[in-house]
This record gives sequence, structure tokens and C-alpha cells, in this order.
Amino acid sequence: MKKIHFVFLLLLLLSKPMIAQINLGNSIADISYDAPVEYELAGITIQGIQNLDKNAIITLSGLNVGEKIMVPGEDFSKATKKLWEQNLFGDIKINVSKIVGENIFLEIQLTELPKLAKFGFKGASKSEVDKIREKIELARGKVVTENLINNTQHIITEYYKDKGFLNTQVQISQLQDTTDISGIVMDVNIDKKTKVKIDKINFIGAITFPQKKLKRQLKETKEKKFFRIFKTSKFLNEAFKEDLKNVISIYNEAGYRDARIVSRKIEDVSEELIKVDLTIDEGIKYYYRNIKWLGNTKYTSTYLDQILGINKGDLYDEKMMNERLQMSMSGMDISSLYMDDGYLFFNVDPVEIQVERDSIDFEIRIYEGKQATINKVTVVGNSKTNEHVIMREIRTKPGELFRRSDIIRSQEELNRLNYFNPQTLGVTPKPDPQTGNVDIEYSVEEKPSDQIELQGGWGAGRVVGTFGVSFNNFSLKNVFNKSTWSPLPSGDGQRISLRAQSNGSFFQNYSF
Repeated sequence: MKKIHFVFLLLLLLSKPMIAQINLGNSIADISYDAPVEYELAGITIQGIQNLDKNAIITLSGLNVGEKIMVPGEDFSKATKKLWEQNLFGDIKINVSKIVGENIFLEIQLTELPKLAKFGFKGASKSEVDKIREKIELARGKVVTENLINNTQHIITEYYKDKGFLNTQVQISQLQDTTDISGIVMDVNIDKKTKVKIDKINFIGAITFPQKKLKRQLKETKEKKFFRIFKTSKFLNEAFKEDLKNVISIYNEAGYRDARIVSRKIEDVSEELIKVDLTIDEGIKYYYRNIKWLGNTKYTSTYLDQILGINKGDLYDEKMMNERLQMSMSGMDISSLYMDDGYLFFNVDPVEIQVERDSIDFEIRIYEGKQATINKVTVVGNSKTNEHVIMREIRTKPGELFRRSDIIRSQEELNRLNYFNPQTLGVTPKPDPQTGNVDIEYSVEEKPSDQIELQGGWGAGRVVGTFGVSFNNFSLKNVFNKSTWSPLPSGDGQRISLRAQSNGSFFQNYSF
């Protein structure tokens, strides 16, 4: 009976026209939703705004004086939505102030959201505050929204989670600025709690490897032990994610291609300790079966098989295959074979074409491309060392075929000079597939290489002092060129040394 009464009431309401009451100054006008009226928008006024440009707000609303609008209609709701999207207001109302004939006048009533006047932190050290400031989006004059507050709390808690403080609490209080009625003073109160450490790590479902071996793969995630000195047992989320990749990696190298961690569970043991349970699905062990080469014309498939070194029945190991195809430390890989003979545009792509029970068939697709010839060799970044000093160490010469081994040898020779920072030494090939040429750019960064020696000793009742200095990138030909002195003429890769020993008037020795 309740359902029947509800349906009857609904039908009764739908059978009558819907009426909207619109504020008209001190009076109220009734307008039917079934019969909306078209008006010309004759004027818009803005109320409740102190710090924003009223004309800009009217533009943002999408309402334009002189246009026709339907009342009631979608124009009001669209304008309200556009203003909400600006994230500047806490309340928005659009009222009809008056209707004169076919003209309508609107009033937009707005409540501005407060702006951030200043903010401070409590419960964090100065160094921590400096790092937090770099991450959060707080700035003076920024509109204070609920999203801004939530985002600030999230960033700070995540920052401390990465430091091992898993239970950090962040409370943000807002106070009215005494100097600005529209400003807010924000206090960020941080309670880090205690640093959480790992009591126990369990691998559930692990059969192939013992627990100890799996735990060794967690390089930065360790259990709390009294003998552990150099590695802490704090839980670091980002480091933990990388450690899980190491666990899967040893499974992959043992033929378990489908191994994965299906779940991880972190439970509180106490306020300072947690337990980590990792559930592993090992899958089955796979083996290589048939390997077929496609696109190779330079070398036979038999020869490439010998370089690859993978036979039918070998354990599946994706990492090993990739190394032997393109990045072996020994240089005995397929890519090195081609690139040492000028094939700069070479590419190799191993594709699984069939997986049957525990066996995998591969098709290794090769694109050989053209042999590349070196066009230009340039050096950038050498502010002190002359270019001819660098060029005499470089093994890649214009007109010769591109060889990766020559580039590696060139890098080794430049490092041996000890004039440049080895961490920033770079080589950039700039190939042109249309012509088959390649330009090679070496980038270097100068570093100090001069040496000074100062020492003293005691013997035979006397003090012997030694002073020496060596300039390892000297330039003899620029001795008389004052503009090259910094503090001495340099850049030609020559070495000059001065050394003196003395115990006073009795003994003196000088060497040059």
C-alpha cells in the first residue's frame, strides 16, 4: 500500500506544472518550468567581493550583457559551474534583481575563500621544514581550499613515511589574520611519533628459495637485529618497492618467468614495530626451446647462435638474454658485434612466439641498417685544455666506419689524462639515417689536476722541510702570452714540476 500511495503522489505532482519562485527585490515572481520565458540580459552586479576584479568574474561566468537567456534555464547552472571551477569561492548564488519588460537584471552573490597570509611549522627541525617547503604548494596569497589543506597533510605524511615515521600525524589550524580580514594564518602541527622498525619479514608461498636468500635481496629493508650496525631496520616505502623488484629478479633468473608478489600485508606489532608478510606466486619453471633469427644478412644464424650462447633446454633467463643481445660487460654480445663494424642503426628485438607448457620459442628480429661513416668529431666543455690535446686521445676519426669499441677506448684515454671529471664525461652520436653519416660530440668538464706537496721531517738532530708543486696541464708556448696565464699558462697537456728541500744553510736541494 505504501508503494501505491508513493506512485499516486508522484503522478499527482507530475500532472501539475512546476513553479519556480524568483526573488525580485522585495517581491517574488512565479515562473513555470514548463513555460520558461526568454529575456535579454540587461545587467549583472557582483556582491560580496573585495579582492577580485568584478568584470573578470562576469567574464568567467560566461554570462554576457545583451544576450538572450531562458528563465528558468541552463544558463544559471552553467554560470555557477564555471565559477565553482575557479576554486575561489566558498558560496555562489545567482539571483534575479529585477525584470523590466523583456529585460532581466542579475545579481551574483559570492563568498570569497580566504587567502593565505602566512604559515608556520611546529614539531619539525629546520632542515626538515626546508625540505617540506620545497614539496608543498603553500605560498603567501594562495587561496585556502579544502583540497589545499588535504594535499599539504598528504605530502607531509608521505615525506615522513619515506623517513621511517609511518604513524606521523599532521594537524592544520587556521586563524584569522589580525592585519587582513580576508587573510588566514595557517599553523602546521607535525607529530612524527616514533620511527617504525621491522620486527619480522615472512615470505609466504616461497618454495624454490629459502627465506634467508629472499631476505638478502631486500637490500634496504631489514629485520631488527642486535648485530645489525650498518643497515637500519626502518621501513622506507620507496626503497621497499625497489627491494621487491630484486626478489622477483632472482626468480626470473632461475627460470620462473611468471613469478610475482600477489599481496603484501603490513601489521603493527607495537607502536614501534611492524610485521611484513609477502605472499609469492612462483609459477612454473620455463626453458628455452627453439630460437630463430630473422633479418640477419651480415652474419649467419649459426654464428649468431654461438655469440648468444643459449641452447635448447637451457633455463629461461630474460636478463641473461638481454645482456647477450645488447649490453654484455665483456663486449661479447650481438649489438657490439654489429656496432663494431659500423652498423650504428642496428636494432635487435627478441619476441616470444610460442609458450607451450614449460617451453618458450623465440624469434629474434634484427634490423641491420646501413654502415655509418663518421663525418665530424667535436668537443664541448673544454674551457682550459686545448682541443688538439683532446683530439690526439680520441680514436674516432672522420671518414672511418663507426665503431663502438673506438668510443669506449676514447673515453678511457680521456679519463687517463686526469684533466676532466669522469662522472660527466659524455659521448653523443648524432646519426643521419638519410646519408648514413654520424657526427660524434664529446662533452667534458674541466677539473683541477695540479698538485702541491708540503712536508717536514726530523733526522740527525735537524728539521728537513720539503716543498713541491706540479702543474699537469702546462703550456710552454704561451709563457710569454699574458692573456693565457690563469695563474700559469695551461692547456697543452705538458707537465712542469718544481721541488725544493732544505734544513737551513747546511743542506739545500732544488729540482726542476
